[in-house]
Amino acid sequence: MARGTKTPPPEDFEETIIDVDVSEEMRGSFLEYAYSVIYSRAIPDARDGLKPVQRRILFQMHEMGLRPDRAHVKCGRVVGDVMGKLHPHGDGAIYDTLVRMAQSWAMRVPLVDGHGNFGSLDAGPAAYRYTECRMAEPAMLLTGSLDEDVVDMVPNYDGQFEQPEVLPAAFPNLLVNGASGIAVGMATNMAPHNLGEVVDATRHLLVHPDATLDDLMRFVPGPDLPSGGRIVGLDGVREAYESGRGAFKTRATARIENITARRKGIVITELPYMVGPERVRERIVDLVKSKKLNGVADVVDYTDRNTSLRLVIELKSGFVPEAVLEELYRLTPLEDSFSINNVALVDGQPRTLGLKELLEVFIKHRLEVVRRRSEFRRKKAADRLHLVDGLLVALLDIDEVIAVIRSSDDAAAARDRLMQVFDLSEIQARYILDTPLRRLTKYDRLELDKEAEELRRTIDELTALLEDESLMRQAVSAELAEVSAAHATPRRTVLLEDSGVPSPRLPATALEVSDDPCQVLLSSTGLLARTAGLEPLVPGEKRAKHDLVVSSAPTTARGDIGAVTSAGRMIRLSVLELPALPPTSSPTMAGGAPVQEFIELEPGERLLCLSSFDPDSPGLALGTADGVIKRVVPDHPSNKDSWDVIRLEDGDHVVGAVQLKTGEEDLVFVSSEAQLLRFPASVVRPQGRSGGGVAGIKLSPGAKVTYFGAVEPGDEASVVTIAGSSSALPGTQAGSVKVTPYAEYPAKGRATGGVRCHRFLKGEDTLLLAWVGPAPARAAAASGVPVELPAEPGRRDGSGMPAPQPIAAISGTSVVPGGYANA
Repeated sequence: MARGTKTPPPEDFEETIIDVDVSEEMRGSFLEYAYSVIYSRAIPDARDGLKPVQRRILFQMHEMGLRPDRAHVKCGRVVGDVMGKLHPHGDGAIYDTLVRMAQSWAMRVPLVDGHGNFGSLDAGPAAYRYTECRMAEPAMLLTGSLDEDVVDMVPNYDGQFEQPEVLPAAFPNLLVNGASGIAVGMATNMAPHNLGEVVDATRHLLVHPDATLDDLMRFVPGPDLPSGGRIVGLDGVREAYESGRGAFKTRATARIENITARRKGIVITELPYMVGPERVRERIVDLVKSKKLNGVADVVDYTDRNTSLRLVIELKSGFVPEAVLEELYRLTPLEDSFSINNVALVDGQPRTLGLKELLEVFIKHRLEVVRRRSEFRRKKAADRLHLVDGLLVALLDIDEVIAVIRSSDDAAAARDRLMQVFDLSEIQARYILDTPLRRLTKYDRLELDKEAEELRRTIDELTALLEDESLMRQAVSAELAEVSAAHATPRRTVLLEDSGVPSPRLPATALEVSDDPCQVLLSSTGLLARTAGLEPLVPGEKRAKHDLVVSSAPTTARGDIGAVTSAGRMIRLSVLELPALPPTSSPTMAGGAPVQEFIELEPGERLLCLSSFDPDSPGLALGTADGVIKRVVPDHPSNKDSWDVIRLEDGDHVVGAVQLKTGEEDLVFVSSEAQLLRFPASVVRPQGRSGGGVAGIKLSPGAKVTYFGAVEPGDEASVVTIAGSSSALPGTQAGSVKVTPYAEYPAKGRATGGVRCHRFLKGEDTLLLAWVGPAPARAAAASGVPVELPAEPGRRDGSGMPAPQPIAAISGTSVVPGGYANA
């Protein structure tokens, strides 16, 4: 046939043309495509907080045995296995997702342990042939118990393999790590949160299903971004927690430093979420070139692998740093906006969820996981008990069993005869035939009796768990507590109430502020602020939604105060640089700024108390971990910004410091071995700054001072002690807490051992925390959430009661100015 000639159709060919409405076809195809994108690609499941590609990566790494205790393997191997077995899309999407799950600045709790170049905020990662990975510890919590039939398995894209429909997820991953994705007609953007706070809220909701949003926000006050920084304005956060939609502003953490003797600079140590230093630097350079930003001389990025973020903006002479920083917040990514849109899949349908709804979906999923796991374990134990019972029946008359087997023609006949003679099931008879003779000794029978007893006890416990909803909730709560104890970390992001003005919380010039009396406050979460006046202050009362004031110092708005640190240093602080609290009838710490913005502390050094520079005061009293006491004369050099107030021996540090008011106060030591010593301050002679102090309390070998402070004569004071185990990780155990009247403890001489103030229970060998001050005492957790203390028992050497959660700080209703609750 000639080239190009059309081939005629066969004789029996019948042409059929189907008329299709184009609009209907497009509508149907678009809906199918939209559903596929929403369900299979872009929107996470509210139960485990994962998109399908994330779930497939973690499941395949679980199947490959890439546990945290195994060696890293090439990312290319993981990408290839996921693409070949589970994920119907390309390797680029898989590797991008794997990289993000390993980036500590993108995930609050990374799920992949990466080895190699996984990129940065300003640069992409190396190719997957150059990088290695394995599962991180938290990822094991998401995939745990997969082999116990806890979730449904579904076919992969070609039906050859199976994959989990959802992972068991032992913690609320969606809230902890957040999510972002763009689907068809909808999108999701969820902020990361602190694991410990989310777990606390979940446990509270397990016990109190009718809890309100305000109850839950006591535990989860706001997002906790991986990069730290500050969130300004909590109204949008609450709106998002209530309706699922909201927005808040994030700001970089900045402080003003002297770059040279005559030039100041703005040092950026934390940036808004997903904002890189190179992006900020380029934006500043463009603004300077276009003359939209004045006062900037240079921008230098000192960030490297060994140094955390440090972006230095050098300023020209003659420009006010605070004004330049305000412009930087306004014009550059140093201030960014984060829009919350909590869209997630619930029962296969996209829904917009608030904080309580997200926690409820997780709790429902986790209860189902624990139920299915318990049923699986009970069935497994029952099957094993059935075999053990059959073997015990055979051991009772082993001679007859052997005779039956020897007289049988074959294994099938032996099995049938065993079933008839001893009334056994087929499974039991087969197991007896398969059991080696060496397992039929007298010792093995004792072991089998013990195993049968343990199996029956396990079955009873699992049955009770499955039949009692409250026990099931207690089990889920206990597992969440273990997760929090092992993986929770301190909050990184500081939450600030919206001041209502666009300018940052920065001081005005001296000409704009009168030198009025005020007080400087230090909160339990490390915020500094000044009040608008010298109104009666109650440092221990709850001054904010999530905080306690633990130290204060009277001064004036344009004066200076001292900050005493655990290294024995006194650091001068300008009161004018501190943010002023709004002039309300009940001032709060909302609007306070972190200590790190004003004081540069050495690693391990912490701020203990605030002190006024009053030359007529009796001075400071300091106590060290080795039991040394020192009274410091009020000698404050005017030409120094920092100076030592005590000479410390090697390995020693200051535990507590207090500014005395009269010099007639009681000085109080509490040691780790639960010994309390009180004696008058008048017996300690004041020394100069170079002095090393004198013996304060006599300590046993290995003991250290847990608390040092002072009590005003005649005050109704309390002693709070918290005991626990010295082998536990700090901040992970609640311990047992006791509150006792201070008057129960007699005064002793200086340099003596004091009297016992807490009787240790089994498992306790040290005091985790102690505090002495005006009653009633108030306590707060590390996040600032208040913790209820027990009533005073009246016994000075009694044991404590279990604390509801770890306590980080304690304060009273009125304290000596500068007094500090050792946190």
